[in-house]
Amino acid sequence: MSRDFKTFDAIIIGAGQNGPPLATALAGAGQQVALVERKHVGGSCINTGCTPTKTMIASARIAHLVGRAKDFGVNAAFKSVDFQKVIDRKQGIVESFREGSKKKLLETRGLTLFEGEANFAGKKELEVKLSNGEKEYIKSGTIVINTGTVPNMPPIPGLDDAGPLDSASIMELDELPRHLLIIGGGYIGVEFGQMFRRFGSEVTIIQRGEHLLPREDSDVAEEVAKILGEEGLEIILKADTKEIEKPAPDKIILTVEAGGESRKIEGSHLLVATGRVPDTEVLNLESTGIKIDERGFIPVNERLETAVPGIFATGDVNGGPAFTHISYDDFRILKRNLLEGGNASTTGRPLPYVVFIDPQLGRIGLTERAAKEIGHEYLVAKMPVGWVARAIETDETGGLMKVIVDTETGRILGAAVLCVEGGELMALLQVAMMGDLHYTVLRDAIFSHPTFSEAMNTLFGMIES
Repeated sequence: MSRDFKTFDAIIIGAGQNGPPLATALAGAGQQVALVERKHVGGSCINTGCTPTKTMIASARIAHLVGRAKDFGVNAAFKSVDFQKVIDRKQGIVESFREGSKKKLLETRGLTLFEGEANFAGKKELEVKLSNGEKEYIKSGTIVINTGTVPNMPPIPGLDDAGPLDSASIMELDELPRHLLIIGGGYIGVEFGQMFRRFGSEVTIIQRGEHLLPREDSDVAEEVAKILGEEGLEIILKADTKEIEKPAPDKIILTVEAGGESRKIEGSHLLVATGRVPDTEVLNLESTGIKIDERGFIPVNERLETAVPGIFATGDVNGGPAFTHISYDDFRILKRNLLEGGNASTTGRPLPYVVFIDPQLGRIGLTERAAKEIGHEYLVAKMPVGWVARAIETDETGGLMKVIVDTETGRILGAAVLCVEGGELMALLQVAMMGDLHYTVLRDAIFSHPTFSEAMNTLFGMIES
């Protein structure tokens, strides 16, 4: 059957963090651009990731601070959380961000927003199943795949029947869990674990590895576990969930093997936080000649181009670091290359990120483990946050600061800052790394007192010059 394909200068599949800015930039340069989005403009960050989780984490921190009021001589008491109001507040912010972004797209001349699901009907041709049931057929010499990832559900017997929650559905609950069981002690697991514990739920985290946050150094992860344990979370390490039962609507039982023994753990709700997988199944990539890797991700070169010239893959779907700011940097790379004739690439770009537990864990550059694995000669400086005057004054002494410094050059290779506003302190170190500063510049700098940043003097002073 003959199909009438509409031709565009560029097509972007997915309105996540790099799709809308790239689409508006291309359209602003006079191109005719199609942007296809299956569900909501804004991608996972605005709708199910950064925005909603950090909004709810802010509510949880207020609950925590109210519970600590007496420590500061304030006569206030934590009674309960209006969980529905927490959800409503979160949803209001999400919708505001989402609709604001969508409005801008609809007002952009030269940009057509297709609300529907796209799949390849040829190498550079797409069929779009619109949300109203109709179909559109579009084609272009330049196509950007920006479909992101979805939560992974491991093959555990009984999991499907237990009604598991993922990182999106847990934020749609209409009741606070009595006892939240979490399979997975990575970034998602610890953020939700602490959040719900502060709301008043009992929380148990089951982690397969030797420590939480498997990408981090063990000393940093152990400090995170200590902080969470002090707030009442139960953490079970080196544990494998073998079976799941749901004998009653409000009861879930996990059979877990840990330390050579099997035990039953009962809870009311189950969150599965075992990572994410690429959202590529419906794309029909076979029609393009693109081959996915063993994990389902789309391989790209340093310019974000797939094996098929003119087809790019950006954001989480290409298997790179799954962070919003990295996805946004993908936009900057493509904008420079497609519009300005540049040669921008992903080579050597920094990877800052923050785990939004409280205190935050800000990370940049190499871990000590990574430095050791690649044979780097390095020095380590580490100190507890409890040494910082500001931390003592605000009674926020949990955590540590750790930096890795190149032995020969004195340049900072990496840092972990587990501290109140650790993400902001990490950014200070990132700027120093971007400027290729010798560590003594921070050691000898004058920082305002009393601030957390003046800890740089003490931290770097632990390294003998």
